[in-house]
Amino acid sequence: MRMTEQRRVIARVLSDAADHPDVEEVYRRASALDRNISLSTVYRTVRLFEEVGILERHEFGDGRARYEQAAGDHHDHLIDLNSGKVIEFRNEQIERLQKLVAEELGYKLIDHRLELFGVPLQEKKG
Repeated sequence: MRMTEQRRVIARVLSDAADHPDVEEVYRRASALDRNISLSTVYRTVRLFEEVGILERHEFGDGRARYEQAAGDHHDHLIDLNSGKVIEFRNEQIERLQKLVAEELGYKLIDHRLELFGVPLQEKKG
């Protein structure tokens, strides 16, 4: 893959993201750094990065594809349905249980994604 300057800007935006932006948010951030970047360039670049395994695509139930860098460290997601906040977590009990379920069904677990959708038990005051 040829790494153009615009692709570098988009890659930097994605690398710096502490959240899971959709394409339009990536465009907003990238175009703030380089006014010559078009929305179609961001769409093509995000699709290319996804195809080569640089990005992971997520559907968090809000109708928008969201992206994050393909992580070396596995993690799962909890999506707050009230705020849209995405919380990354890792739980060893869940990891063991998923592996056990696969084995009980006669499979070796290769990969998985877990996305939990919830609302806060109590609203935060203040």
